[in-house]
Amino acid sequence: MANKKALRRGWFGRTVSYVYLTVLSVAAAFPLLWILLSSVKGKGEMTGDPTAFLPKAFTLDNYTTVIGQLGFGGNIVNSVVVAFSTTLIAVAVSALGAYGVVRFFPRFGKKITRVLITTYMFPPILLAVPYSIVMGKAGLMNNRGGLIIVYLSFSVPYAIWLLVGFFQTVPLEIEEAARVDGAGKLQVFAQVVLPIVAPGLVAVAIYTFINAWNEFLYSLILMNSSGKMTVAVALKSLEGQEVMDWGVMMAAAALVVIPSVLFFMLIQKKIAYGLAAGSVK
Repeated sequence: MANKKALRRGWFGRTVSYVYLTVLSVAAAFPLLWILLSSVKGKGEMTGDPTAFLPKAFTLDNYTTVIGQLGFGGNIVNSVVVAFSTTLIAVAVSALGAYGVVRFFPRFGKKITRVLITTYMFPPILLAVPYSIVMGKAGLMNNRGGLIIVYLSFSVPYAIWLLVGFFQTVPLEIEEAARVDGAGKLQVFAQVVLPIVAPGLVAVAIYTFINAWNEFLYSLILMNSSGKMTVAVALKSLEGQEVMDWGVMMAAAALVVIPSVLFFMLIQKKIAYGLAAGSVK
């Protein structure tokens, strides 16, 4: 009798959990689904019947207008170059920096990371003028390289602080065993240490990419020409039109949101794999 009650409670609990998670998933995915469906609606459908969920006529005219007439494709390329470059450089530099802090400065590692993380005490708007002056004197205004440098100045300190905790979990004995087997320092770092801290590297990559892709303030200040604007600034510029075309706006918003979602979907398997591998090791 007790077993039957336990089974009923277990079945009921699982059912409630699945229903609850399903509702949360639908609520989380609904805004993205609404944007995607609204972006393929015909001209005038958004204003004629704003509450309609499904489009009456499927069309890609809004995307053609955004990419062809408004030149949004160039803005997407700018954001892809800036976001991926920032992510790759931040992961490489922060991995080397965190490893150096843990292995070469074990006593002062915590103090160093606290100093690095203090850069987040300053709000971005407070540093807008100093960054503009520095980039102007360096000749990096209206330059994607200058924007990448600015993003790295915020991403790298946080990434090092985050990765220090991961590198501290790597046993020193594993590295010593690899060196006894004849591996060099770079081989130990690349082939032994980095696979163990893979979940931390993936977390840093996601954080850096999403921040660089969605950043608005510094892109607006440092980029003067429309051809070099990132998608966040280009999307905001659409609001300044005299007649708002909501279909075009939704298509542009979809082009801004989709890359971040796809990037996370592609890399989430590596997060799970890295966590499982780290627990086994």
